[in-house]
Amino acid sequence: MPSKFQRRSSPQAPGGVGVGASSVSSTPSNQPRKRVKRCCRNFVTFMCTQVGVGALIVLYAICGAFAFMNIEREYVDKTAAHVLELRQNCSQLLWYITEEHNLIDKRMWVNETNAVLREYQAQIAGIIKNGYVGRSPEQIWSFPAALMFCLSVITMIGYGNMVPRTPWGKGFTVIYATFGIPLYILYFLNMGRVLARSFKFLYRSMHDCTQERNFDSRLDALENGSLGALTLRKKIIVPSTACLWVIIFYVLTGTIMFANWEKWSFLNSFYFCMTSLCKIGFGDFVPGASLTTAADVDAATHKLQEDIAADPNELSELQSIADQHSKLAINFVYMLLGMGLVAMCRNLMREEVHVKLKEMKEDAKLCVEDTRLRFVGCCGDPRDVYENDYY
Repeated sequence: MPSKFQRRSSPQAPGGVGVGASSVSSTPSNQPRKRVKRCCRNFVTFMCTQVGVGALIVLYAICGAFAFMNIEREYVDKTAAHVLELRQNCSQLLWYITEEHNLIDKRMWVNETNAVLREYQAQIAGIIKNGYVGRSPEQIWSFPAALMFCLSVITMIGYGNMVPRTPWGKGFTVIYATFGIPLYILYFLNMGRVLARSFKFLYRSMHDCTQERNFDSRLDALENGSLGALTLRKKIIVPSTACLWVIIFYVLTGTIMFANWEKWSFLNSFYFCMTSLCKIGFGDFVPGASLTTAADVDAATHKLQEDIAADPNELSELQSIADQHSKLAINFVYMLLGMGLVAMCRNLMREEVHVKLKEMKEDAKLCVEDTRLRFVGCCGDPRDVYENDYY
């Protein structure tokens, strides 16, 4: 008779396998779920790498440019009609004053004409201060300009030369910046580490190639049997001057590029590069703001294909218009790479400052210890200094 403390045997399933064992084994329905989780994990891991973050931020900017183009082109600007009405009223008033006074009373004609022109000038100045630029939304929100606007949002430069006018555009800007700024910070940190590591490796390689080998010390080490000390490699720190030279060379390259493409002066191009890389972003000079629309680019390309025997000056102008998109892509890459170089210099300079502070701390300790020993040797018993050496 079985005892009440005896454990009951689990019922056997067909084939000799218990029910508990079958419940532990994973069901076939869990396999696709595990595959999806594994794919999502691999995708997130890849997106956190340097290549993934760079590709993601470029794709994010392009998608944002198309979104802003579709949203802001629906904006109906009534300011242009108001400006046209003011212009017509001013012309009618000037014509009325001319018919009334003509050349009979020249002084009265000049006074009334100046009054009308001053009023018209004040009205136009007020409209321009409110954001009127004299262009339609289709001309303002071209793809190059929208792409530079997205870049200014996610990099927190904020040029301010163009802003969304519609409520949907303003709301989308908030959402776009909320997700874009952390993405840019991730890109900034990753690209800074990668470029700093690469530049440090290049600098160390050049340092090892240019360094003279001391054969006498090697022979002495072989004779003394301390060859292992030679294998210790001294830590090489990239100096801040090298970082400054890299930034200066990069800024000068951008100065020449923007001066040729945007028809700016060299001073204005240098001014734009410095204010953009420092994230000041005044907005008075912005690449892409003066570019033509996509329709103009297509028309120029079509005309180049049809009319080959045209004026050389006209052909060069049409070619410059047709190459606007490729130029803007290079400008976009230039800005992103420039931000990465700034992050690289930040990491390298921080490492140099850390090493210098550590050396200063050690030097300060040695100086304090030397001062203490000298003070004790001068004012106290000299045997107290070397007391520990006798025992």
